[in-house]
Amino acid sequence: MLTRKYCLLFGLLLAIAGEASSQTPSITPEQNAALKQQILKEVDGNAKLVQVMVDTMYSFSELGFQEFETSKYLTGLLESNGFKVERGISGIPTAWMATWGSGEPVIALGSDIDCIPQASQKPGVAYHDPIVPGAPGHGEGHNSGNAVNIVAALAVKDVMTKNHIPGTIKIWPGVAEELLGSKAYYVRDGYFKGIDAVLFAHVGDNLGASYGGYSNNGLVSVQYNFHGESAHSAAAPWRGRSALDAVELMDVGWNFRREHLRLQQRSHYVIPNGGDQPNVVPQNASVWYYFREADYKHIKELWEIGDNMANGAALMTNTKWDSTLIGTAWPGHFNKPMAEEATENAKVVGLPTWSNDDQTLAKALQHELKVEEKGLATKLDELKTPNDPEKFYGGGSDDIGDISWVVPTIVLRYPANMPNLPGHNWANGIAMATPIAHKGTVAGAKVQALTLFDLMVKPTLLASAKAYFTDVQTKDVKYTPFLRATDKPSIWLNKATMEKYQPELKKYYYDSSKYSSYLEQLGIHYPTVRTGSTPAAPVTTGEDEDDDGSQ
Repeated sequence: MLTRKYCLLFGLLLAIAGEASSQTPSITPEQNAALKQQILKEVDGNAKLVQVMVDTMYSFSELGFQEFETSKYLTGLLESNGFKVERGISGIPTAWMATWGSGEPVIALGSDIDCIPQASQKPGVAYHDPIVPGAPGHGEGHNSGNAVNIVAALAVKDVMTKNHIPGTIKIWPGVAEELLGSKAYYVRDGYFKGIDAVLFAHVGDNLGASYGGYSNNGLVSVQYNFHGESAHSAAAPWRGRSALDAVELMDVGWNFRREHLRLQQRSHYVIPNGGDQPNVVPQNASVWYYFREADYKHIKELWEIGDNMANGAALMTNTKWDSTLIGTAWPGHFNKPMAEEATENAKVVGLPTWSNDDQTLAKALQHELKVEEKGLATKLDELKTPNDPEKFYGGGSDDIGDISWVVPTIVLRYPANMPNLPGHNWANGIAMATPIAHKGTVAGAKVQALTLFDLMVKPTLLASAKAYFTDVQTKDVKYTPFLRATDKPSIWLNKATMEKYQPELKKYYYDSSKYSSYLEQLGIHYPTVRTGSTPAAPVTTGEDEDDDGSQ
């Protein structure tokens, strides 16, 4: 017998579904199946567009907050397909929100666009061979996610238009995701108010989704700036107050403190400013920390410890300090009904059919990296369920977590890359402008399109997603932003690096009017492997481990 609570919940679902169904044309199961086949056909028909988008964005190779060419390209493409674009959202020059359609439901599609420092790499070459030595490159695969979303949206848009189906599609970029630098600002500035659900896309090595929490850490990214007084390092060092000494003392203190922190934490730092030259006592120096933990409370505790360390270091060196919040990310919590629907759609689509050349490249790179030579995934991922909080020991982060706490959200992983790669590395770029990325992105676009369509025409799915969000996810945990009213996006970051490398990178921008692929433009034989280090023979069947979601 149902309890009164669940009877009320079921009644609420029916009421929401009834209200939504009054706005959505009645579609029979047969019609729905036929429309989904049309959507899949539309995506296949745009396979060339996928290839051009993936290769073009790969060639831009723009770091966080400097994704100007990428954003110009994507917004132009969207406007030419009937979307209205608001540029410069949240005070971020490379951020935007594109909108098509009218009425409800309102579904938003998102994916990241920035790349990785010093990850320049020739695609299809199974060893380190940069296009521009020292330059940034797509060592995270963020050149593919917007191709997933845009091609999916175009297919659904066409079917909605022809069949007079109401609804609104929004598309937006994750700017500076590697800095966790934009999505919390989008939330703070109200860009997700009135949105019913978010479908995010992130490159992986398999096809699927997950639900629940404890799949990644949240974090705050904080730069500590110390201010002292300069002096001649040899003639009068006693007259100086070294900001660099303060930085180093803070780092020593933090490294000793690690022993007494929870296993879930991850913390790491770089010194972006260590002074000017050795014979001048550094009057200014900075250290940049990522403090990662499993929940809001523990992230705040790490941040407070960091502030205490900075205060202690300043006292020891007679310097002063201030700090800049550069980025934040809540730990993600993803929607069960939506993830289940995406998983069923992934079963319909299935993994791509990999060629022997695709498998040869994957196994050759795995051989180069001295990891298991398993090739590409040939067994579809299962739905990933929540981790046990008591057994969760941390990991990467993505600021999609902030959005997941204000709107029902899932992340679709799609197989545009290879298993067993290090992440944030030149090796992760090798597949990302090859047939592997092209096929994997098409597969992702198909699943994304089917799930987007389901949310448009299945009121009960959206009602279930909202019920899970309200009655499970946010029942006991409420979103409290790390951002403060005075915090602003760190849009100056990476400017000098891009000014240094972009003139050289421009020489290699992909010209799709002259070349059928970026591989052809670069003159790369696919696949290129080391002579004399041929990996084991490629395979086209077998099992594949779960990927890590690249978050």
